Amino acid sequence: MKICIYGAGAIGGYLGAMLKRGGADVSLIARGPHLAAMQENGLKLLVDGEEHVTQVTATDDPAELGPQDYVVIALKAHQAWESAEQMTPLLGLETTVVTAQNGVPWWYFYGFEGQYANLRVESVDPSNRQWDAIGPERALGCVVYPATEILEPGVIKHVYGNKFSLGEPDRTESERALKLSALMEASGLRAPVMPEIRNEIWLKLWGNLCFNPISALTGATLDIVATDPGTRTLSRNMMLEAQTIGRRIGVHFRVDVERRINGAAGVGAHRTSMLQDLDKGRPLEIDALLTSVQEMGRLVDVDTPYIDSVLALVQQMGRTAGVYPTFPERELREDSPEVAID
Repeated sequence: MKICIYGAGAIGGYLGAMLKRGGADVSLIARGPHLAAMQENGLKLLVDGEEHVTQVTATDDPAELGPQDYVVIALKAHQAWESAEQMTPLLGLETTVVTAQNGVPWWYFYGFEGQYANLRVESVDPSNRQWDAIGPERALGCVVYPATEILEPGVIKHVYGNKFSLGEPDRTESERALKLSALMEASGLRAPVMPEIRNEIWLKLWGNLCFNPISALTGATLDIVATDPGTRTLSRNMMLEAQTIGRRIGVHFRVDVERRINGAAGVGAHRTSMLQDLDKGRPLEIDALLTSVQEMGRLVDVDTPYIDSVLALVQQMGRTAGVYPTFPERELREDSPEVAID
């Protein structure tokens, strides 16, 4: 199987290196100093204090690689939107596109029946850019759990976790999902195929939609946000609003709010990805984590005063800092995808 990792930053580079070490035919799409370092020295992966160097095929031009069996999009959601048409040289008739982003994916309502069938999520896919360029029938959901970071160009440190949950939008246990899962498992990763990937998406989104923006607004690490009485209460109220929305569109939450918050607190003094991006002047991943939930709330007639308030604050903060551009402006940016997903 030919697998291309589109966006070989912290998470994508880690996944690509692990798959390559497991014997997969892997290529990486990257750019800038990170790309140059990988082309010259290979990709260095630090795991449990040990350094592993993997020689990889890396380029910034998808046309050099041709059609793939799998394309794993490991960009932030707004970067994936920007790059939709650039991926087309990688897409053959049978290519599977694995969406490894935080938040609500652009294909979310594909495979639904009834009033929500094939609705488009405008806040994450304006003008149906990904829906049209990639096609929802190619999409395979993926929820990313590892934490990784780029120490320097070409060098990635694995912090914790090795789980990548997979699942079909139509809820089937497909051959393509099982094949990818088996390959990932053989490479030392955990890759369960979930019968309802949307439940996994919401379980992670549930925390990201509050912890990320609150940490960016306050500068606090995850343990503080989840334990300080004021920010814990705010997080809880945002999560309760999101839970009501999720349940109205068929989501099952296998843990309660308090357990989810306590789990985040147990991670420790972690700087969320949004706080990291703010510190480095990179575009903030606001729409996939927050605006999309607000949009779904409007769809199912759920009021979201807490989500609305935090969203307004973090949007204004992002605009003031120049890290929350409008979508047309994003098309012109050259921001690096080298940031780990929480």
